[in-house]
Amino acid sequence: MKRKLIAAVLTAAMAMSLVACGGAKDAGNAGGGDAAPAPAGGSVDQASGEFNLDKVVLVINGTLTANLENRQDAFVEQWQDAVGVPLEIQQVDHSGYADAVGRKFVGGDRMDVILLSADMYAQYAPTGALWDMTEAFENAKFHDKIKYPAVNENLYRDGKLYGFAPAYGNGCVTYVKKAWLDNVGIDPSTIKTFDDYYAMLEAFRDGDPDGDGSTGNTFGTIAAGYISEEAPYINYLPEFWQDAYPAILQDENGKWYDGFQTDASKAAIQRLAKGVADKVIDPTTLTNGTKDARESWFSNNQTGSAGAFTYWAGTWYQTLTDNLTKNEVDPEIVELEPIQEVGAYINREAPVFCIVDDGDGDNTREQAIFDKFFETMMDGGEVEMLWLYGAKGVHWSVDADDGFTTNPGTENEKVYGPYEQGQFHLLPTPNDPNSVWKKNAIDPALVIVPLEGEYAEYSDESSLMSEGNKFFTSHMKDAPSTPASELFTTYSSDIATARSKAIAAVVVDGKNVDEAMADYVNEVGDKVTQICDDLNAKAESK
Repeated sequence: MKRKLIAAVLTAAMAMSLVACGGAKDAGNAGGGDAAPAPAGGSVDQASGEFNLDKVVLVINGTLTANLENRQDAFVEQWQDAVGVPLEIQQVDHSGYADAVGRKFVGGDRMDVILLSADMYAQYAPTGALWDMTEAFENAKFHDKIKYPAVNENLYRDGKLYGFAPAYGNGCVTYVKKAWLDNVGIDPSTIKTFDDYYAMLEAFRDGDPDGDGSTGNTFGTIAAGYISEEAPYINYLPEFWQDAYPAILQDENGKWYDGFQTDASKAAIQRLAKGVADKVIDPTTLTNGTKDARESWFSNNQTGSAGAFTYWAGTWYQTLTDNLTKNEVDPEIVELEPIQEVGAYINREAPVFCIVDDGDGDNTREQAIFDKFFETMMDGGEVEMLWLYGAKGVHWSVDADDGFTTNPGTENEKVYGPYEQGQFHLLPTPNDPNSVWKKNAIDPALVIVPLEGEYAEYSDESSLMSEGNKFFTSHMKDAPSTPASELFTTYSSDIATARSKAIAAVVVDGKNVDEAMADYVNEVGDKVTQICDDLNAKAESK
């Protein structure tokens, strides 16, 4: 079977490419030489015809909270005991994940299951690198139990499904420190427009919102970059991007076009430039990763911090509160309703788990992976609990115990328990006894297949998590669909690099926005046109 294998961008200087291969011929990699074919991963039982997996290799980012420091060994052990197959986890830091995945594909590394973001899924889906799981999914035991079918219906590409999303996507909301608002005399309910929002940022810049007795040593907001590398791109600074969506998307008539080359995007970039020039946006935003921005926002030294921070809804409402508490910073947070120019926060396309196709034309191995990994992930019971909450007795428990205390001896001391036999409760985080475990790889509030039987009663969602999820779902809109085409896969990295370069030229270097946009067009305009023409031609042929 002829199959295409994608080589993702490893650095800004390494272009993404597609390499066709067939039969026993190896795929060439971007660094020269040949990529070794992935190991078979087991053997076929001659009597039954079933494929016996020697293990399942999972490639995943920080989505899996049970990392090495947080007792991943216990999670793996309990998964293996329940499923009956060894599990090997290759966990990669979120900030370098896309590059790491590209290197693994190019190098021919063994990957059985891989977690992809929405834009990565759109890029890899047409390449032949991912297994077509349409039939397996539609005949899965859990298929009719899905309570949000649209989540996976939206993942079909030309009638085929190459990945599975066990939860809906979620999105970001703007959090503001209540103490800072009080210290500058602003009522959050009065923030209705961008002008109101900007005035709040200026007050955080000019006043003494952190109460340290000094003015001018704080910022309005902080983010992980002026634009995100992944869809939905604008989710960390929505008030500045407003109605712009700087990516290839469809208009109301279904025609594909470049949203970056619009007047709306130009206006958004100019707003960002003004925010940086006025010092209401923390200047570290240019180089921040998500971890950098988070830790600056809830740092125990609030000098140099920011008052507003747009980040993930629901669980993170609790997590951010907990980190402020741990750092002995006033923990009360306000969720800011979307300003008029934004209208609604963006619900991102859900990340998906995919099976890597070994290209041999035989689905036996891939079906075995689906049965062992996906069917159990959504079993409504023991294994689903592992993905939702982690290892029993390590991350959560139903055993009677005396409970525990976080931050003992401080004003933030909190006592949990005691607990009766059978009472579900979360335990202290393994690597931080002063915080309580919350979830593992799948957010229990977002999962699309509900727990069943005794497990249906297992929930420890805090009031803040519940409030955060309710707030987001009542103020959200779906993100535009990410395009899927071979040309988009080939050129998307070049386009993203040129887009970021144009934004930085205006926001950081003060270049005229029209000149920066002209540079962008000169650099990748032809590639953008090819992609849009290809997508529109395909749409017209249907």
